[in-house]
Amino acid sequence: MHSAVCTKAGKALVSRQFVEMTRTRVEGLLAAFPKLMNTGKQHTFVETESVRYVYQPLEKLYMVLVTTKNSNILEDLETLRLFSRVIPEYCRVLEESEISEHCFDLIFAFDEIVALGYRENVNLAQIRTFTEMDSHEEKVFRAVRETQEREAKAEMRRKAKELQQARRDAERDVKKQMSLLYLFNTF
Repeated sequence: MHSAVCTKAGKALVSRQFVEMTRTRVEGLLAAFPKLMNTGKQHTFVETESVRYVYQPLEKLYMVLVTTKNSNILEDLETLRLFSRVIPEYCRVLEESEISEHCFDLIFAFDEIVALGYRENVNLAQIRTFTEMDSHEEKVFRAVRETQEREAKAEMRRKAKELQQARRDAERDVKKQMSLLYLFNTF
């Protein structure tokens, strides 16, 4: 299974594959999608010899799932609906710039819907909770890292002060020795 938010021309804005597939294969499938569309008809899927495109129009964009022909189309349609409902959760408007700006949020949400090519039994509220949990974990990680960086900088400043003091002490000792040598030489 492969999911993508793409333009009507087939340009992928966000694309996520859930099974092993080469990039050129994915790009080829998405590029072929607009050519297969029958304009004016209300079908939600198109089939080729090898794959099934299950799609939903989103204003100027499409939410597209590329599945095998032997997958359960009813499950595919339900998965598509959930994908389509996730997008407005992260994007205020359904435009290319907004999709691109929130692409990682969408990918993380897509990963909650499908794992290893199979749909997870989740709803929109659970997806929101799971992605927020990831965000919370990331915030905790960042806070710990920032604390460690501050502590390391403070330790570096302390060591620099110690080195400066040691250097001053050494210079003072050298001056004392020089003045003692001078005194001994004058006697």
